[in-house]
Amino acid sequence: MLEKILALDTQLLIYLNGLGSETYDGLWLIITKQVNWIPFFLLLFYLIYKKLGIKQTGFLLLFVVFLVLTTDQITNFFKYTFQRPRPCNNLEINTIIRVVQVRKSFSFFSGHAANTMAVATFLYFIFKKEFKYFGLLFLWPLIFAYSRIYLGLHYPLDILSGYLCGLITGYLMYKVYQWGIKRMEI
Repeated sequence: MLEKILALDTQLLIYLNGLGSETYDGLWLIITKQVNWIPFFLLLFYLIYKKLGIKQTGFLLLFVVFLVLTTDQITNFFKYTFQRPRPCNNLEINTIIRVVQVRKSFSFFSGHAANTMAVATFLYFIFKKEFKYFGLLFLWPLIFAYSRIYLGLHYPLDILSGYLCGLITGYLMYKVYQWGIKRMEI
């Protein structure tokens, strides 16, 4: 059963990765770098600051930092436990997929997917009633994580598993944040 799932995962990777072209490689290389998302993060910070003020924004940012560190450690635990090679390093397929970028670390599961989904989920539950279209925030993890498939760095199952991890950790951190807000009366 697992072999069949992994074979389907590989077939889906080959298809999705094959949709790319050299024309767009530069764009996806820009999208995949976290530093290039700083303007987006600054916009989020500004919106949060305007809604909450400095004290509560600082409190929220501590939770976001802890959330990212936690999710990242969970991701590393899974990567080093399963040790699944990245598609770009898989000798069976790396000659038939578009390898735009190479990384030597393991593939399962995507830290990009897990971290972005965790933060998006956490912020969504906090601000869904405050901002009318805040659900659009989930476009960020979708675009960011797809870049990993496009570049040949992750399988679709890596992305979906990262999303699941992010949803769970983001929601749990939201619950802890709610508890902290009530206790601190910020």
